[in-house]
Amino acid sequence: MKALVTGSAGFIGYHLANRLVAEGWEVVGLDSLNDYYQVSLKYDRLKSAGIAAENMQYNQLYQSTSLKGYSFIQLLLEDKDHLEALFTAQQFDVVVNLAAQAGVRYSITNPAAYIESNIVGFANLLEYCRHHQVKHLVYASSSSVYGLNETIPFNSNDAVDHPISLYAATKISNELMAHVYSHLYNLPTTGLRFFTVYGPWGRPDMAMFLFTKAIIDGKPIQVFNNGEMERDFTYIDDIVDGVVRVVNNAPKGNPDWSGLNPLPSSSKAPYKLYNIGNSHPVKLTAFIDAIEKKLNKKAEKIMMPMQPGDVYKTYADISELKSDLGYHPSTSVEQGVSNFIDWYLDYFKAS
Repeated sequence: MKALVTGSAGFIGYHLANRLVAEGWEVVGLDSLNDYYQVSLKYDRLKSAGIAAENMQYNQLYQSTSLKGYSFIQLLLEDKDHLEALFTAQQFDVVVNLAAQAGVRYSITNPAAYIESNIVGFANLLEYCRHHQVKHLVYASSSSVYGLNETIPFNSNDAVDHPISLYAATKISNELMAHVYSHLYNLPTTGLRFFTVYGPWGRPDMAMFLFTKAIIDGKPIQVFNNGEMERDFTYIDDIVDGVVRVVNNAPKGNPDWSGLNPLPSSSKAPYKLYNIGNSHPVKLTAFIDAIEKKLNKKAEKIMMPMQPGDVYKTYADISELKSDLGYHPSTSVEQGVSNFIDWYLDYFKAS
């Protein structure tokens, strides 16, 4: 089986590509290598997979020297002509779309980036999956889609029509666009609503990375909503395990689905939405405590108000992913934080 993993120089994409290759898949990784955060980390992720990314030429495939069956291409999803050529040449069985402009706060100041990557780029992927008989499109959605919803835990059949960031709105749009293609063209699609993923090789704009760096450097950390935020922190290995289970199980359509009582997470068409998280929300202050304990160093905290686009609490109802595919996240926050900090200290050679 051959898979295209977009966003493969990103956090989740890097781990997923490695896992699929280890399980015998032939994988083509794709990434734009944009500078939303430092490109050096993306290059280093690729280096660890055997790709010499610094000398990369746009739209050329590079074979990994250490991961057999893995190759990489730098490409924008908005680049229709080169993307179509890639689909024609490779004939993918499965596409996993993890490429997107990420970040809630960044979407407030740079909205155009989200339209181009998350809407235009995703539309291109749908078209080429349709025309090249891809057997399953798996794509990243987000817990941000729940917006103003205050029903806890978030269920994949809850309404998501009140987003509070453009980032969330683009993810809802992806879910709706995918359903159209599942309905019109019988393209199997599965959307995954990720909940606060963390772990080794994580994104520098996320809390885990920011807090660890600041505490080590002796600098204060900003704690939003005075530390009263709660997040369903989910360790990367648990996330990848869930994604692989989804990749291997394309939806076939729900025969019991009715337009008289339309469930949002499924359809008569081969379409499915899942929450993928830990289902154990943790207070931000407790998360910081775990970092402090591992580093044996207290953080200097600056208490801040809630930021625009943020939500107070995320909490995933993962019952469908458990019952359908046997998903069971097992990594505690203490163990996950410890694993991340061990990686961080090694990566930056910090003391």
